[in-house]
Amino acid sequence: MRVRTKAREVALHLLYQFEICKQDISVLTDKYLDEYPQKEEVESFSRLLVSEIIANIEYIDAMLSKYVKNWQIDRMAVIDRNVLRIGCCELLFIKDVPPKVAINEAIELAKRFGDLDSPRFTNGILDKIYKMEQEEIDRRKDPSKN
Repeated sequence: MRVRTKAREVALHLLYQFEICKQDISVLTDKYLDEYPQKEEVESFSRLLVSEIIANIEYIDAMLSKYVKNWQIDRMAVIDRNVLRIGCCELLFIKDVPPKVAINEAIELAKRFGDLDSPRFTNGILDKIYKMEQEEIDRRKDPSKN
């Protein structure tokens, strides 16, 4: 498994634990990585994803809510919600991840951990965000375009 693919999987596990356990994310992360050691690159990228998501969770959830019709973020399955958060975070905040890669990787996470409809649902939401928020995505990833 590729480094960043594995890191996304680890981030999904951490975000799931965070929602279920309601404990400090840094404590959960340290415990998880002590129990399931990862390569340095995997640990580094998963920590980056988790920290960006937690730091920007209100913005990310607002962005997702804008494009999820007839559904509330807090009523989604925990896995689907966090797969979408990872994909949206990568679209908006991780400069060196191309948008198509962010979307495809989120779809793969949805295939592995979600239910049968999760991949299509994930693709639909993230693709809409990518198409409708292109200017915002470009501005966030390349401030020189302001």
